[in-house]
Amino acid sequence: MRARAVPALIMALLALVIHAPEARAQVTGGFDFSRAEVSVTGLQVPWGLAFLPDGSALVSERNTGRILQVRPGQPPAQVATVSGVSASGESGLLGIAVSPAYAEDGWVYAYFTSTSGDNRLVRLRLSAPPTQTVIFSGVPSAAIHDGGRIAFGPDGMLYVATGDAGVTGNAQNLDSPAGKILRMTPTGGIPSDNPFPGSRVWSYGHRNVQGLTWDSQGRMYATEFGQNTWDEVNRIVAGGNYGWPTCEGQCGNTSFRSPIVTWTTAQASPSGLAYANGTLFAAALRGQRLWTVPLNDDGTAGTPLAELQSGYGRLRAVAAGPDGWLWVTTSNRDGRGTPAAQDDRIIRIPPATGAEDDTTPPTAPGGLAASGTTATGTTLTWTASADDTGVTGYGILRAPGTSGGAFTQVGTSATTSYTDTGLTATTAYRYQVRARDAAGNLSPVSGTVTVTTSGGGATGGCTVTPATQTQWGGGYVIQPVTVANTGTSATTGWTVTFTLPSGHTVTGSWNATLTSSGRTVTARNTGHNGTLAAGQSTTFGFQATRPGGDTQTPSGYLCTSP
Repeated sequence: MRARAVPALIMALLALVIHAPEARAQVTGGFDFSRAEVSVTGLQVPWGLAFLPDGSALVSERNTGRILQVRPGQPPAQVATVSGVSASGESGLLGIAVSPAYAEDGWVYAYFTSTSGDNRLVRLRLSAPPTQTVIFSGVPSAAIHDGGRIAFGPDGMLYVATGDAGVTGNAQNLDSPAGKILRMTPTGGIPSDNPFPGSRVWSYGHRNVQGLTWDSQGRMYATEFGQNTWDEVNRIVAGGNYGWPTCEGQCGNTSFRSPIVTWTTAQASPSGLAYANGTLFAAALRGQRLWTVPLNDDGTAGTPLAELQSGYGRLRAVAAGPDGWLWVTTSNRDGRGTPAAQDDRIIRIPPATGAEDDTTPPTAPGGLAASGTTATGTTLTWTASADDTGVTGYGILRAPGTSGGAFTQVGTSATTSYTDTGLTATTAYRYQVRARDAAGNLSPVSGTVTVTTSGGGATGGCTVTPATQTQWGGGYVIQPVTVANTGTSATTGWTVTFTLPSGHTVTGSWNATLTSSGRTVTARNTGHNGTLAAGQSTTFGFQATRPGGDTQTPSGYLCTSP
């Protein structure tokens, strides 16, 4: 009896193994966050992160002034100390960059707060680290708002992010290097094609920029700390004015450029920024998470998703490594965190496994539906596709009319919803959706949904087009909600109604007065934006909470005007 019981037990255990559920990859932006690993420990407030040609990384420590060389699984090795660093509050040794021609010239660049009372930029060689040449100095410094990120752009120029040093007037003063993104040659000189002759200023109106990166098309992006309300991701253009201190977050003043993404300061306080696989990655300090922001073809942002939430504490720097992994540093010993024994650390996230050999496409998205259709837009929703390595996004296809005509891709989404705008009134359109995985495999298309936009003048010449700016587990921000006068004469006021999903509650609004009756919300113009000339538009926005696990957003938007 005993001899027969053993094989039976073995077979039972094998059955459990065979039927155990397979762990699923948690793929976002081409990286598998379910396999994140701690690769380096024992750092002291790492701030900057840059890679050498051999694949190792240089890390700057804010408070010690040290530059360390790190490799996964090995103890950090000190390779230089920057002289004259004054570390207090947010100041100290900040950004670090490696020359694009390092193999030939050996230059390493460091930006720091000096004992002379300014922020400055030096360069040195690891073969002779005590010899440090100042190539730019005189940037106002303080215990707060020192900016500090430095990076070489695809044009070979060196970009330096500076803060306003706690003096808000610096940001709009073109004669001050504070509150700016500066662009200079590798020797600190002024490029002849800078937007302001004789000036290193590339963009201005910044409060405290700590992240810089470029996408695959060479477009520049930056993260910026807000004051009390909105943190930002901005697309940076030469000569652009980003509004501080007049604006924080979205700004209705056409003299200033508005961000492509905003978060509350509790959700983000973003520092480092990186780009890979069509996605921005923003490291959040106070928010203790890594924000992933899919980019659309035109450089605008899709819906951000958060990874590494509260798993590692405050996150400072992020970079796409030459090993194909995403590198992220913690900042738990900076005086504002709760350090673990191994802090500070470097976490590495691998690319999605098997992506290079994967030829299996995702399943087709299901349940495609349209809602909230107006004269100029409609919102699509669908159920998620399944894939063996993880879906990285969806393409939205559109065709004219109820039949005939070719489908073309009009947008992308990292989630299971998309709002299409800019449509023509009283016109039929057909939509399909298809999924893409980390290897680039495309799913079969979904079923087709047909929508017909409303007439431009059917409700008093007023149309409304909402956009979901950001979402998180317990809520979302809808902005801009664009109200347009499509009639032939001026309006003297407007009213927008929409329906909240069950359990959702509006917690704040701007540029409109909102009232709720059950699930129906009514938004009315304020005193300054009710009069719209023919063809003119205005915007408002609101924030709402929702039950955990709920991904729905409001629907049924309708605009009326007297």
